[in-house]
Amino acid sequence: MQIQSSSFGHMTRIPAAYAFGAQDPATHVRLSDNLNPALAWRDLPAGTKSLVLICVDTDVPTRPDDVNQEGRVVPASLPRCAFYHWVMVDIPATVAGIEAGACSRGITPHGKQNPPGPAGSRQGLNDYTAWFAGDPGMQGQWHGYEGPCPPWNDEILHHYHFVLYATDLERCPVEGSFTGAEVEAAIKGHVLAEARLTGIYTLNPALG
Repeated sequence: MQIQSSSFGHMTRIPAAYAFGAQDPATHVRLSDNLNPALAWRDLPAGTKSLVLICVDTDVPTRPDDVNQEGRVVPASLPRCAFYHWVMVDIPATVAGIEAGACSRGITPHGKQNPPGPAGSRQGLNDYTAWFAGDPGMQGQWHGYEGPCPPWNDEILHHYHFVLYATDLERCPVEGSFTGAEVEAAIKGHVLAEARLTGIYTLNPALG
């Protein structure tokens, strides 16, 4: 099974159009177009009944103390954790891809509630839900795709893994506003194959 994108190549930079935030010389970061990238896949294994798509950044700082603070940096030595940017289940096995911008265009304060997707699919919460908790202008349940917006003072590039799982499930056993971790737990023992596409992104001008 393979997954690829016409929006960026494996282990190459994700263009700013597919990010939540873009570099800005005056303010460090500005809101970007936030389009979902184009994705295409092929060679699904026999017996595939539905697909699961997850996008996760595995380089998120485990401590927020230095994040986006003037005169400070997020050190490369800091332990890192996962941040889910997209969680989609019940993608029919007959679907072979998603066009750029088909599931996300722009930023919706308080989060998208019913983001578009392939017929029959369901989209869960991304981790902007927790990030914006307590912010009156942005807090809410953030569903569907929201692109990269790593700290502008982080010393490392962030890696965004678009992972496609072929499963033997007619319907993923998660309900309501489910999370990436809940989906990963639910599909254990039901994955027939997986494919991964990784893009990199930074808002730190020192990293390019």
